[in-house]
Amino acid sequence: MAEQVQSRPLQVPTRGDLHLTAPVSREDAYHWIDANDEELPVLLAAARKARDRFKPRVITYSRKVFIPLTNLCRDYCGYCTFRRDPGQPGAHTMTPEEVLAVARAGEKTGCTEALFSLGDKPELLFPEMRETLRRLGYRSTLHYLEAMCELVLRETSLLPHPNPGLMSAEWISRLAVVSPSMGLMLETTNPSLLAPGAAHDNAPDKLPAKRLRTIEEAGKQGVAFTTGILVGIGESLQDRVDALLAIRDLHRRYGHIQEVIIQNFRAKPEIPMHEWPEPSRGEMLRTVAVARLLMPNVNIQAPPNLSDPDYEELLDAGINDWGGISPLTPDFINPERPWPHLLELEKRTKAKGFELRQRLPVYPEFLPLTRGHGETGVSPVRRMGTPGAPESLLTSRVETVADAAGYARRVA
Repeated sequence: MAEQVQSRPLQVPTRGDLHLTAPVSREDAYHWIDANDEELPVLLAAARKARDRFKPRVITYSRKVFIPLTNLCRDYCGYCTFRRDPGQPGAHTMTPEEVLAVARAGEKTGCTEALFSLGDKPELLFPEMRETLRRLGYRSTLHYLEAMCELVLRETSLLPHPNPGLMSAEWISRLAVVSPSMGLMLETTNPSLLAPGAAHDNAPDKLPAKRLRTIEEAGKQGVAFTTGILVGIGESLQDRVDALLAIRDLHRRYGHIQEVIIQNFRAKPEIPMHEWPEPSRGEMLRTVAVARLLMPNVNIQAPPNLSDPDYEELLDAGINDWGGISPLTPDFINPERPWPHLLELEKRTKAKGFELRQRLPVYPEFLPLTRGHGETGVSPVRRMGTPGAPESLLTSRVETVADAAGYARRVA
């Protein structure tokens, strides 16, 4: 599936004292992502050391509801079961009443995040979506998303976290008023995956340069941002390192990357890539560990439901977060992979020697009271709320649900 990288000599530590310095260089990352079985324990031990220096003893997760605002999308990715064309079975755009019902149900189960997932600007391709938006009273999908984020903020205690695809500078600024964080998966920096028959064939919004531009604009505005890579969609091992380095470079410049997701491709019978080989457990461990060593002071996450039944092994590679887990709604992107039960997640996390702690969709270090910074310490995260307003709806909501340390407030 992924091409092999020419091995470099193993850096043998003096006196047997294991130590891979973090962050590692590009050349070392190329080597370690292709570590052989004898080298793998060295790599994993170094990644764990780096994680434990960054955030010892605590593994976090965000208790969320998954709100699929619309599954209409103008992109056709070879691995996606989420998207629909108008008229296809399951095609749906949620009404405001549906959005609010899900958010209120999540509030009752202790959720603090409303994860908005949606297709990328479907109205540009489908007149049916333009008609739906007209009927709802909005000019675009992003206008509708903005209104639904505000609705959730006003009517519940949940904090929105939108993943709307590519965004302009204006839309990042507008959505930042109604959400403390947002996200866009980089997936890869290899543009050849847009070639005919490749994973991003007929998916114009997956052009890496466009996605990097959105992530950079979020950095310019100081927006706490989640991104990551998709492992096993036809990229090489070097491509994985290059994508991680692109994320690291933006974080070093702007200090806004709150989380990097290492997500593995899973084959499904109904997708064009249904016969594509999935990345092995070893590939995932190597990729996660290299991500940790490249970005020792960034939150690294891998979804547990995509690595079931032995997802706790990901802790051995240096992750410090499980991502969003819902006690209520399925993973609409991977509906065949249910979330782990929170009690089971806590049990397995404790068995590895960690405390499981609930966070908000925005990480503690990116809240206004603690001021998030990048590795260079020069780029503070933006203040939340409308410019010039001493208090905003978003700020007050965050203060309500956050504890003194910036995690989700424990409910007795």
